Amino acid sequence: MMESKTLVVTALATVMVLSSVLAFFPVAEGHGVQAQLQSRFVRINDETFSDNTLNTGEQLTVTGELESLVNRPLRAWLSLFSESANAGNRWEFLTRDPPGNIFDIPPGGTVQYSITVKALEPATYHVHTQLNVEHVGPGLGRGQTVTVSGEPILKPIPYGNIVYQCVIIGAGLGVTFATKPWQVI
Repeated sequence: MMESKTLVVTALATVMVLSSVLAFFPVAEGHGVQAQLQSRFVRINDETFSDNTLNTGEQLTVTGELESLVNRPLRAWLSLFSESANAGNRWEFLTRDPPGNIFDIPPGGTVQYSITVKALEPATYHVHTQLNVEHVGPGLGRGQTVTVSGEPILKPIPYGNIVYQCVIIGAGLGVTFATKPWQVI
């Protein structure tokens, strides 16, 4: 009986000591990028960044090539995925090529792209080309770390846009409530 109590106490003490020791091991951290960096439908080739150190107000241009891996046309749109420790992620989009929001990628074809943004907030960012393919989802380029220094650039809040959106939402709610009779269940 005494031996089993000793064994239980020893096992409990061992678990407590090991769990305390494990708490002091260094923690590995990543930057939260999805496991599937590249899409099975489109490959992002030759992703190139114009610079990796900027001051706020300076421009960053990301260029590359989108290669279709399928034999049907794809509709897609480009963006940048960026992440930083300070949760800022403030960039102002200046130009996109192909222009516009949505463009087509021909079956088995390639499309050259370029995205130019202006840095608005200092931080160290990890920036990727983000290609969103209709009915497929996003895919990311390899990415690069970009360091931005300087004073933050504050953009004025477009109150006119906010008022416009509130009016549209209010009108939609008004139509919803006016056309749906209240039911008591």
